[in-house]
Amino acid sequence: QVQLVESGGGLVQAGGSLRLSCAASGSISGINAMGWYRRAPGKQRELVVRITSGVDTYYVDSVQGRFTISRDNAKGTVYLQLSSLNAEDSAVYYCNGGRSTHQGMLIFGSWGQGTRLTGSS
Repeated sequence: QVQLVESGGGLVQAGGSLRLSCAASGSISGINAMGWYRRAPGKQRELVVRITSGVDTYYVDSVQGRFTISRDNAKGTVYLQLSSLNAEDSAVYYCNGGRSTHQGMLIFGSWGQGTRLTGSS
């Protein structure tokens, strides 16, 4: 059973930057992609970005050009560099693994607790 632990969230002012980390232990059978999702209060969880084993990436339009996903396979860690943050980015951010699709992915793992990002106005 894989364990995913997200960290790096916090309170930032408009225009600020943060880097989120997702440390994975164990494995999820049959995956070829890792992704970052977020859930804002009163909203459903949504995909923000995913990366495949072939380093193909997909970003949702609202974060394109502002967020960057990267990974360190040896360390078992996936990162999300966030810049130009604003209040609309405020959410709990989660990582997970699965199989990639053209504009997203299918999740195979269980959801963890995530890490909270709060962007001030």
